[in-house]
Amino acid sequence: MTTATPPAALPWQRAGTAPSPTFRRRLARVLARARLGAGTGPATAPAAPGRPLDPAAVLEPPPGIEELYHHRRLSLVRLAVLLVDDLPTAEDVVQDAFTALFRRHGHRLAALDDPEAYLRTSVVNTARSVLRRRRTVRAHVPAPEEHVPAPEEDVLLHEEHREVLAALRTLTRRQREVLVLRYWSHLTEAEIAATLGLSRGTVKSTASRALDALGRRLEGLR
Repeated sequence: MTTATPPAALPWQRAGTAPSPTFRRRLARVLARARLGAGTGPATAPAAPGRPLDPAAVLEPPPGIEELYHHRRLSLVRLAVLLVDDLPTAEDVVQDAFTALFRRHGHRLAALDDPEAYLRTSVVNTARSVLRRRRTVRAHVPAPEEHVPAPEEDVLLHEEHREVLAALRTLTRRQREVLVLRYWSHLTEAEIAATLGLSRGTVKSTASRALDALGRRLEGLR
């Protein structure tokens, strides 16, 4: 597996100053390089080590479902883990997305214009629900100890990317979703707009503000 240049290798500006256009372009490039997995081809992986597929989806999956699961599961887990912060929950989120796809469209999958777009939207919406539940629980239960990634999570969370991931957690939900979809999932503005239910203009302005905020956060960590 190839490794990406860690964010710390960039010549960050001094903390407290607004990132320049040049700095923001560099930040965009490092986000693209630091995306989880760092590969450029389609992600493939064996069946998830977490909970098994829903029995209804395992017994007689229609043509296309198995191939879609095999080729896209890992990239969707990478997306989910950036949104919910831990691998087991991310795997559950992706599993729910595939189960919903099979139950609602399994026998007419070919009728869907873009099954992958359906899965991405499902992952984002389920991740939002997870985060809402967490906020509700945290409002009534003492905060648990800080999450320490398990050894298997290092496959997705490389040490040199931790600074960027920690900074992502400080952004608003919308800013985080836009950056993750843009620089880790490599979606276009139009695809992000469709996934999040936003206009392209909103996606563009959100990405700009998010890059500024992320740059200031990373500068402050140095």
